[in-house]
Amino acid sequence: MSNTIFDKILAGDIPVDSVFEDEDVLAFNDVNPKAPVHVLVIPKKRASRFSELSGRPIEEIGRFFAAVSRIAALLDLDENGYRVVINNGPDGGQEVEYLHAHILGGRRLTWPPG
Repeated sequence: MSNTIFDKILAGDIPVDSVFEDEDVLAFNDVNPKAPVHVLVIPKKRASRFSELSGRPIEEIGRFFAAVSRIAALLDLDENGYRVVINNGPDGGQEVEYLHAHILGGRRLTWPPG
């Protein structure tokens, strides 16, 4: 078992500013936000990378993405829009080896992102 910051958060060892939690995911405000709204969503069933999802049951993957959508709606981002980012591996900008989605919103986002 890895011991990433997200593992420690799920274990309750590191407190977070939680915005949503259910049996499948935990969502919390990013401590280094890149937009007025910057929430991280992590699955409670660990995966190191997005690329690992190809071996997971479709229902599990669907629950994760449905939660991301539901959280964005709870954050009142639906009307003006938002961005969902999942980085995969070092070249993709993934800094923590634990699957997570970034929900970014609250202002007009530019492209390309970086």
